[in-house]
Parts: sequence; C-alpha cells; structure tokens
Amino acid sequence: MAKELSAIVKLQIKGGAANPSPPIGPALGAKGVNIMEFCKQFNARTQEQAGKVLPVMINVYSDKTFDFVIKRPPAAIQIMELAKVKAGSGESNRKKVGSISWDQIRTIATDKIVDMNCFTIESAMFMVAGTARSMGVTVTGEAPVKN
Repeated sequence: MAKELSAIVKLQIKGGAANPSPPIGPALGAKGVNIMEFCKQFNARTQEQAGKVLPVMINVYSDKTFDFVIKRPPAAIQIMELAKVKAGSGESNRKKVGSISWDQIRTIATDKIVDMNCFTIESAMFMVAGTARSMGVTVTGEAPVKN
C-alpha cells in the first residue's frame, strides 16, 4: 500500500553542507522529520557537488518518513559562475554586470533542460538567456534561430 504524502518541502542547500540550523532545521522539524537523518543522506549524496547551491524537493509522508529529489543548480547561479560576477544587477535594464556567449548559454541549457518545462534545447536556451538578461548579464554572439 502506498504511503500518504503529507507535505512537500522545497529548499536550496549548498552541496555537502546540510546541517540542522536554519533554514533546514525549522522547515523539517515543523513537519516531524528526523533532521539529522536528512542531513546525513543529503551530504552523502552531494559530496561531489560540495559548495554548489542545489534545489531539493523533500516529500514528507504521514508516518514521518521522507525521500528527496536533488535537482540541478539554478540557472542564475550557473550564469553568475560563467560570467564571473558575485551578484546580478539591481537595475538590469540600465546597469550591466557581465556578459556570456550563446555557447555558454547552450551548456547551461543542456544541463538544466531536465528540470525545465520545455522540449527543445533552443527553447531552454531562450529561457536561460531571459534569466541572464533579467540579471543584467548581456548575451553576446548570434542567437540560434527559433522555429
């Protein structure tokens, strides 16, 4: 018999660095989850991605058990790494903070397409490029033709 899902908790945690302090402890403690067990499992599964921000979806069941799915790092984090900037622009339409090429956009899109709601790599590229523009990062080069 299937377990009854009681809650879904979405967090962004640095790989290999989960600990019971906020925001993890209060979010999971309120749902009755064993916080240390989650931290041990998460850190074991993300050792090779240490330091990268990883979105995680935690499914909490009615008997207080849980399972979780680790997603790819957010597109904004990957854009900041490739553009070598610390943060996006406060005024993205006026003040530009960096630039990336369409080839770099393609690498981010191929990495993130499993987590996105699009079917083609070109659609994913345009979504990532929109994220870059909204951060104040210019996209250089010739855009792929959209069908």
